[in-house]
Amino acid sequence: MPNTFALIFLILAILSYFSSKKQKRKPKQKAMLPPGSMGWPYIGETLQLYSQNPNEFFAKKQKRYGEIFKTHILGCPCVMLANPEAARFVLVTQAHLFKPTYPKSKEKMIGPSALFFHQGDYHTRLRKLVQSSLSPEAIRKLIPDIEDIAISAMESWASDQVINTFNEMKKFAFEVGILSVFGHLDGKYREELKEKYCIVDKGYNSFPTNFPGTAYSKAIMARKRLTQVLSEIICERKEKRLLEKDLLGHLLNFKDERGQALAEDQIADNIIGVLFAAQDTTASVLTWVVKYLHDDKKLLEAVKAEQTAIHESNDRGNRPLTWAQTRNMPLTHRVILESLRMASIISFTFREAVIDVEYEGYIIPKGWKVMPLFRNIHHNPEFFPDPKHFDPSRFEVAPKPSTFMPFGNGVHACPGNELAKLEILILVHHLVTKFRWEVVGSQSGVEYGPFPVPQQGLPAKFWKLSAPKNCESSRS
Repeated sequence: MPNTFALIFLILAILSYFSSKKQKRKPKQKAMLPPGSMGWPYIGETLQLYSQNPNEFFAKKQKRYGEIFKTHILGCPCVMLANPEAARFVLVTQAHLFKPTYPKSKEKMIGPSALFFHQGDYHTRLRKLVQSSLSPEAIRKLIPDIEDIAISAMESWASDQVINTFNEMKKFAFEVGILSVFGHLDGKYREELKEKYCIVDKGYNSFPTNFPGTAYSKAIMARKRLTQVLSEIICERKEKRLLEKDLLGHLLNFKDERGQALAEDQIADNIIGVLFAAQDTTASVLTWVVKYLHDDKKLLEAVKAEQTAIHESNDRGNRPLTWAQTRNMPLTHRVILESLRMASIISFTFREAVIDVEYEGYIIPKGWKVMPLFRNIHHNPEFFPDPKHFDPSRFEVAPKPSTFMPFGNGVHACPGNELAKLEILILVHHLVTKFRWEVVGSQSGVEYGPFPVPQQGLPAKFWKLSAPKNCESSRS
């Protein structure tokens, strides 16, 4: 019996040896690049992207190659991610493997110390500062001032003139941004900030050619002046020893664990970054809300009813809105969420792989750009049935996790999302209770600059409800 066991053991050892040798000889299965086309040498598929609606470009790619595919755009090899799990992998669970990335021209325009160009400890500290100054507890005290800004803006629109709704919403959002950063800012500073910021804004998305007279060159000069103006504001506040609880106050009072304060250029870069983030995206959403309500009269009447009840309870608008009232506008809130889903203002975001990363059997090489496609996810019928139909009722039930990301996701999600929703709720409240509007001309078509807005910025006429009844009824 012992010899039998020895023989069996020897046979098993020999079989195991040859089996392991065979496995070693078998080449290891390598992860592959995702499917897709890289287009022409050097230019990739950039021309295809910009010669059509970018949403159609990405949708066609997804239909042909699946939810993870590669392409080459804007001079960079990219991996596109069109499912929630992949987006969460990049933005949340493995965010440390992917760094935020922006073109150098845009980074220069805003300022290299702005928090959304960074990750790690610096980003974490700055994000906490910005979040604390834009938290619900901090912004609730801004409601009366935001109301004043909203009413003043709409009264300026109420004439026989056709206005560009998007441009006017940008002015409104910028004023709210100034309020959240500086509180009640001296008029001389406010006007120069607006003037110089407008020049920077025009150059931000222009071709980065720094020749005299170009939009980009003018923007670089205006950006330098913005730094000087901010330095004057900071100096004045330090001299007066003002301890404000706005964003500037939080930035000025900050000290790290070594007692080190932020440098002035760091403060300036982050203030300009917040103003950039606060303006175009919020203005785009507001423009779409105005359009969607205009196009759906039944929905508009329902929103009016909800807001009129609040208006009446506030002595017909003679008392300011309360924080509790802004938290109790369920239909209006759903309209905002559905507008965010439909328009998908942030259609995608850029990240860059810091090492070779393997995901779902695919390799994402170090240095490649990674783009979670929020719009593709928001318009996936699996998550949002009949996705091209505007239907706020779909938000009566919370969406599945990671399927709705209008403000991004993870550590780089927009820290000002509560302020954005608050100012939209406030403007809609006063718009539907005190004003009426009519869209002029074509009501279809989308422009990208770079955020999607209705064609020509949604030309419209606005008027106050105090207008004569015969005028009002003829326009209803």
